[in-house]
Amino acid sequence: MGRLFVVTAAAGLGLTAPAVAGNFTPPEGCTTFLTVQAKGCRVSNHFTCEGDAKGDQWRTDFDQEGPFFSSRIDVEAQWVESFEINPPVRQVLDPNPSDPASFSDLLSTGRDNYIFGLSDDTGERTRVRGSDTLTGKQVVIDGITLQETAFNFTETDLDGNVLRRSRGNEYIHPEWRLFFSGPSEWDGGDGNYVPIDGSPVQFIFPGEPGFASTQPIFDCDAVMSSLPFPPKS
Repeated sequence: MGRLFVVTAAAGLGLTAPAVAGNFTPPEGCTTFLTVQAKGCRVSNHFTCEGDAKGDQWRTDFDQEGPFFSSRIDVEAQWVESFEINPPVRQVLDPNPSDPASFSDLLSTGRDNYIFGLSDDTGERTRVRGSDTLTGKQVVIDGITLQETAFNFTETDLDGNVLRRSRGNEYIHPEWRLFFSGPSEWDGGDGNYVPIDGSPVQFIFPGEPGFASTQPIFDCDAVMSSLPFPPKS
């Protein structure tokens, strides 16, 4: 999601386009801690930055054309802000959500409902309503044990018109306090759901081959990553 963000700021987040295959370099004062190669021709680099609130985490996504999206979440996995490149747009979480997203509630009760507003640099304001529920299933991907969730969310304009919605499954890592995409369906507002799957395939840590890569390697002959993904993934 998201919509206007100046190119110079995007470059400061490592979002320069077009980009050639290489290593991701986070902004000054930031440290990359995880690279995730995923289905759907996407690779994501996760990083943290000095000066951010404790628990804040960033993610920058790359497809075959280079970086296309970056976002920041807080310790409760709330969608704090995001940046798109084409066109450059910044979107932020509105103050005082009606029902803030809570990673802690999801872990303690098995379910989290949320209602919050988003605003972007073009002046668009929207509302997001949805839920995450632990299914009780665990999956092991590349040696990492994750918990499966079922999710659904709908984003509307202030008049209640549906702009986009999604439903399906995601995965969480309780200690990392991160969501990862899974098999799901996406509706861009026309009422037709399209299947997508951005599930992780490889988790790559500092010192391992492929860490900080900006070149996706899975499904790239079949698809160019262009569909947005649910907020927390």
